[in-house]
Amino acid sequence: MNQWVVHKFGGSSVADESCFRRVAAIVESSANPREAVVLSACRGVTDQLLGLIALAERPDGEYARALSALRERHAGLAASLLSAESRDAYLALLDADVADVAGMLHTVRLIRSAPNALKDVIAGYGEIWSTRLFAPFLRERGRIRGEVRWIDARRVVIVEWGPLGPAVDWAESERRIAAEVPSDFVGRLVITGYIASKHQGVQTTLGRNGSDFSGSIFGALLDASEIQIWTDVDGVLSADPRLVPNAQVIDQLSYNEAMELAYFGAKVIHPQTMEPAVARNIPIYIRNTFAADKPGTLICARPDSALTVKGITTIDPVALLNLEGAGMIGVPGTANRLFGALRDAGISVILISQGSSEHSICCAVPADQAGRAEQAVRQAFETELRAGHIQSVEAEPGMSILAVVGDGMAGAHGVAARVFASLARAGINVRAIAQGASERNISVVVEGKSAARALRAVHAGFYLSPNTVSIGLIGPGTVGKVLLEQIGGQIGRLRSRNVDLRVRGIATSNRMLISADAIDLSRWSELLERSGEPLDLGRFVDAMQADYIPHALLIDCSASADVAAHYSAWLARGIHVVTPNKKANSGSMEYYRACQAAARAGGAHYLYEATVGAGLPVIQTLRDLRETGDEVTSIEGIFSGTLAYLFNVFDGSEPFSSIVRAAKQKGYTEPDPRDDLSGMDVARKLIILGREIGLALELSDVEVESLVPAELARCTVAEFMERLGSFDSAMNARLAEARAAGQVLRYVGRIDAAGRATVSLTRVDARNALANIALTDNIVRFATQRYCDNPLIVQGPGAGPEVTAGGVFADLLRLTAYLGAHL
Repeated sequence: MNQWVVHKFGGSSVADESCFRRVAAIVESSANPREAVVLSACRGVTDQLLGLIALAERPDGEYARALSALRERHAGLAASLLSAESRDAYLALLDADVADVAGMLHTVRLIRSAPNALKDVIAGYGEIWSTRLFAPFLRERGRIRGEVRWIDARRVVIVEWGPLGPAVDWAESERRIAAEVPSDFVGRLVITGYIASKHQGVQTTLGRNGSDFSGSIFGALLDASEIQIWTDVDGVLSADPRLVPNAQVIDQLSYNEAMELAYFGAKVIHPQTMEPAVARNIPIYIRNTFAADKPGTLICARPDSALTVKGITTIDPVALLNLEGAGMIGVPGTANRLFGALRDAGISVILISQGSSEHSICCAVPADQAGRAEQAVRQAFETELRAGHIQSVEAEPGMSILAVVGDGMAGAHGVAARVFASLARAGINVRAIAQGASERNISVVVEGKSAARALRAVHAGFYLSPNTVSIGLIGPGTVGKVLLEQIGGQIGRLRSRNVDLRVRGIATSNRMLISADAIDLSRWSELLERSGEPLDLGRFVDAMQADYIPHALLIDCSASADVAAHYSAWLARGIHVVTPNKKANSGSMEYYRACQAAARAGGAHYLYEATVGAGLPVIQTLRDLRETGDEVTSIEGIFSGTLAYLFNVFDGSEPFSSIVRAAKQKGYTEPDPRDDLSGMDVARKLIILGREIGLALELSDVEVESLVPAELARCTVAEFMERLGSFDSAMNARLAEARAAGQVLRYVGRIDAAGRATVSLTRVDARNALANIALTDNIVRFATQRYCDNPLIVQGPGAGPEVTAGGVFADLLRLTAYLGAHL
């Protein structure tokens, strides 16, 4: 005969009519000829039954109304699921049970107290009612080959309660299951979970999570090939998803890993539940009733998984009890006395840590036992405390234990380093450390208020690519929106290369859009319009620095000095900054230095290649020259794509003012062309380059020749455009002079190692590289000790949203390369 498969469905799986139908479909979908189905009570029913007892113990408790509501809930399910005949039979049994429960509750009301045996009887009715309902429902659907048989677990499972919980009498239980189920049975058994009997025939329960235990017990009794625990999650998760949004389903766990995770508070099945399966090497699957197509998590003796760390979890609240004193060094029996005192006081010790110096021993205990623990240890060491051999006994509350679990950690290099590096990056102080010789678990004690941050940081260290970056983009305008398109088009390719870019926030000057995971970049504008909210820059930045993602980056594509004024604070917090905004690096020298210092202090990267030359590698080239030992003597070039265009086109065939007007109409200039013609944009770029070669320059140090006539400096844009033509003759004269000398006009920025910086309209020999550029090209000439006779030239488009966005994107990818290299 085929081996049994045992299914156990939790309360959420049988919460209502649709859930019952879903469970039936799952049970019917298997071709295995014989399977057992263990059911919990319908969601919330066990708690409600225990609540009836609490109501009955109170003189004013309305338990009758609550009991009637429970009866109506099950009657409603029967009306929806069963035929009239089956429904009537079910209701007859249900009403008899309800009458019995009412009688027991009346007794409780009279004596104002419920014995444990009575509580067990009342609490167990939920499983009886759910399984009595499901068995005829499954039978009447007519899709099961063979018999559908209801099994009352009280007739099969015999247990006795001891200090470690209920212990199964396997010999008696095996004899009883053989009597209930013939060896040639074909079909489905529907079995009550949670309840059992003692040897005297008295009903008992298997405790909290008892239905899971029932599933494992029946798996062992039926010698099942596997046990499937059905719940409302996709499997065992790598961390609590309420704290770690990126928690992932663990594909496979060993029994030991599952027990470790369960001990440290993870939502796995209880270690006791696994004992029968472990003893008989029965694999356990944790699966989702509401997503039955997903594989879930396999728990078995020898899992085949590539994961080194399987799960990260926390226990809280705990207290850290510390025994410290020089008199402990080299004295045998100190630990025995400490833990003997705690044992005698009934204190549960969760974690133990001791340094090799033997100067102190600390342990973690449940927070609610901290006071008793400290008192017990003080009494045990009262003599040593008086004599000064023990300096202190202290219980410090408000702590949490973080546990990292995985069989693959044994013998693997760098696991502990990654744990502590992740905690360090998150600014988490570790108070105590423990690791067993099996290397399956590394546990640390941290402050409770930091526990969630610690959990997220360590989880990110193991489950996310080191190149996972939380990105907030400020200024989705001309350049910003193109950058979002470029990132969106490359996300899939980059992810295949282990680079995970998550744009989680987009902010304009007055609105912002924030996502817990990542914004759909194909719809960001629509989402910002529909789901955005008023801009709160502080909250926006806080949201981008999520502690469950390894790195935070702010990309400033605005031209705002107000935004740039925040760079130093962001960098000091460890937030990386990438920007084409020139305001910070060309502002005061004091602020420039503050940003550089903040980046160093915060361990953050500050990248701004696109501030000079858009997408051209101007700053990177300059850094490469200096870092390889070359000495820069001068830099000169054409740094404005707008001015390059104007003087490439200006050949005397039409007035200069007319060329400016046409360029404005084509969008080649700023809305106010004076922003280009003033030369201040070029001056800012010179300042940035000067500071890169170590010059302490302020913007006021640059000699700037403005092309804006003084008379037109303060008028409106419309008036400026209208009156500019009256100054064409001066520009024509300069062009004529240049031509007469075989030269052309170019607007050039120059800076030398002595710190002299100039921006001016210059006559350039027609054979000079600066004279031979395409319409909007930028060109930069580096004269250095190495490149003295033939300067190094970088040339190409120096303006336009595509190339500028490309320069910012290149900085972003450069950042991910730095991050990967440092981890």
